[in-house]
Amino acid sequence: MQSARAVFLVRPTRFAFNAETALSNHFQQTIGGLSAEEVQTRAFAEFDAMAAQLRAHDMTVVVFDDTPEPHTPDAVFPNNWLTLHPDGRVLLYPMCAPNRRAERRPDILAALAQQFQIREVVDLSGAEQQGRFLEGTGSIIFDHIHRVAYACLSPRTDAALFRQVADQLGYRAVVFHAQDAQGQEIYHTNVMMGLGARFAVVCLDSIRDATERAAVVDSLTATGHQIITISLEQVSRFAGNVLTLQPTRGRELLAMSQSAFEAFTPAQRTTLAHYCELLPLSIPTIETIGGGSVRCMLAEIFLPTK
Repeated sequence: MQSARAVFLVRPTRFAFNAETALSNHFQQTIGGLSAEEVQTRAFAEFDAMAAQLRAHDMTVVVFDDTPEPHTPDAVFPNNWLTLHPDGRVLLYPMCAPNRRAERRPDILAALAQQFQIREVVDLSGAEQQGRFLEGTGSIIFDHIHRVAYACLSPRTDAALFRQVADQLGYRAVVFHAQDAQGQEIYHTNVMMGLGARFAVVCLDSIRDATERAAVVDSLTATGHQIITISLEQVSRFAGNVLTLQPTRGRELLAMSQSAFEAFTPAQRTTLAHYCELLPLSIPTIETIGGGSVRCMLAEIFLPTK
């Protein structure tokens, strides 16, 4: 199954611009004239509205509150520190920014274990001591149906670690490099690529190397995906940061930010709507200051239920 039936989110308690992650995430921006309290108020409102909309669309949504201490300004993006797999395995990932490492919370795993079956926890976080990082489904795009994993390399995505995880899970690894409009490495694969069961949203222009670009296209074509190509400008508006979800009733959803929805052309929206119900979610403060979007806020739960 490509799409999760359940997700968990972390409600941000001290959301703020993270100077440590801004070194490699060029999508982060400050918003002038807003106090820290106003930023927090907006982040809470955006988060709560998003969770409510997902539930209104019959998604199973588990919410955990961030802790005030230690300060983890990016806790709202839990997809970077773990993945939860159908065979009961949990993978914990090494994080690039030191102030993000405290996002890995045993209490969240313990709470999930009350509802879902956790057979094994594979902790890869020790690679941080070697300066090697791999940030969950920020770094890795999984094609679960065809068992293919895609990753663009960056300071946050180590090639050897990625191949190790792909091999451990039994996925074929596809590795490439991607750059934004300014020629800077794109920090996470899920900014420029998103997969459904039968379609792929991908910015091919960001893959400058022709051989690597052809390898991605060939892999997606071989697995029967219709490729919906987005531009670098659309990437900057998070059109690549989309995620398919399976509600308890009805069609699959394609979760995205309002910014991403507006960035898609009418023709692209029509094509995507052939596969999924489009679900735009408004998170302008979180998206702008955090430099991540809706997909980054959703940690998929593929674990078996108890």
